Amino acid sequence: MKLLHRDIEKDNAGQVTLIPEEAEDMWHTYNLLQQGDSLRASTIRKVQTESTTGSVGSSRVRTTLTLCVETIDFDTQACQLRVKGTNIEENQYVKMGAYHTIELELNRKFTLAKKSWDSVVLARIDEACDPTQKADVAAVVMQEGLANLVLVTPAMTLLRAKVELTIPRKRRGSCTQHEKALERFYDAVMQAILRHVNFDVVKCILVASPGFVKDQFMTYLFKEAVRQDNKVLLENRPKFMMVHSSSGHKYSLKEILSDPTVTNRLSDTKAAGEVKALEDFYKMLQHEPDRAFYGLAHVERAADALAVDTLLVSDKLFRHQDVPTRARYVRLVDKVRDSGGIVRIFSSLHVSGEQLTQLSGVAAILRFPIADVSEGEDDSSSEDD
Repeated sequence: MKLLHRDIEKDNAGQVTLIPEEAEDMWHTYNLLQQGDSLRASTIRKVQTESTTGSVGSSRVRTTLTLCVETIDFDTQACQLRVKGTNIEENQYVKMGAYHTIELELNRKFTLAKKSWDSVVLARIDEACDPTQKADVAAVVMQEGLANLVLVTPAMTLLRAKVELTIPRKRRGSCTQHEKALERFYDAVMQAILRHVNFDVVKCILVASPGFVKDQFMTYLFKEAVRQDNKVLLENRPKFMMVHSSSGHKYSLKEILSDPTVTNRLSDTKAAGEVKALEDFYKMLQHEPDRAFYGLAHVERAADALAVDTLLVSDKLFRHQDVPTRARYVRLVDKVRDSGGIVRIFSSLHVSGEQLTQLSGVAAILRFPIADVSEGEDDSSSEDD
C-alpha cells in the first residue's frame, strides 16, 4: 500500500489518499472502511444516452464518484472489495443521492474521509504502508494425494493452490501405478510452488506432512531441480524446512506454526508472534488463571488496574458497526498501550485469529494476579460476537 496524502486535523477528522498495490492491501482497506465514511474513487458507470433521432443507447463510462459508505463486501478468496453507498458530490453521470457500487482496483488511488480517525485505524495504515510487512512465509501442508499451498502474510492466510490426486494403492508384485501417480502428484505440487511463491520476499517455506511424504517430496523436488537446472529452487534450498503435521489439511497450519523449531526460525514474523502469544495465554490460563483474563468486561477491569501486560484482540472487533462499542475497544487498546503493555491485534483470517474469536475476540495476560470478576457481573462482550 502506498500513502499519497494524509490530512488529519487535531479533532481527528480528515482524509487519506492511498493506492492499493497488491491483493492483501484490499484486506487492509476493508478494515479501514466503516459505515458513514466518505470514499472517493474511480469507477465504471453505465449511462443511458439519447441521440438526436430519439433512439436510446447505453454506454459504460469511467468517472470519479464520492460515496457515503453504506455496505462493504469483501471476497476473501479473490481479495476483491466492493463498497456500496449514495453519491454525495455533483457528477455529470450520477445524480446526488443515487446508489452506486465501487469495486476498488489495484494501482488506482482512492481517498477515504472520516469524521474521526482513531489510533487503531491509523496503526493499520502504518502497517499496510510498511514495505517490510509482506508475505514472508509459505507453507505446503500435504499428505498422499492432497496438498495445500498457503501464503502466510502479516495480515492474513491465503490459500493459493490446492492439489488433489487419487493415488492407487500398492499392489503385490507391482508398485508401478502407485509410483507414477505419486510422481504426477509431486510434480503438480512443485509447479504450484514455482507459480505462487515469490522467493525474493518469502524467507521460509515450510513443508509439512504426516509420515515420510514430506521427505519423499523434498527428494523429488531437488532431484528435478538438478535435472532441469532450475536455479530458483537450487539457490533457495536453505529456505525450505521440513516439519511434522497431523494431516495435509489447511487447519494443520496452526500446529505447524506453534512448533518450537518453527517459531525459532520465524521469530521475526508477525504470524508466529501471534501464535506464540496465544500459546502463552493458554499456558497462563492453565497454570495461573488469575493472570489470564478473556471477555471484554474482565479485560477492561484488568486494564483499569494497569495490570495488562499483553492484550490479544481480534481485528474483527474493530469492524463493529455500533460506534460506541467500537470506541470501547479502541479505548481499551489505548489504555493498555499508555500503561506500557503490548497490544497484539490478531487477523481474523489467521488460524490463531479464528481461535481468539472463540474467546469473544479479546484476552489478556496480566502482570500480576487479580481476583476473578464476580459471577453476577455481565460480560457485555458476549453480545459483540
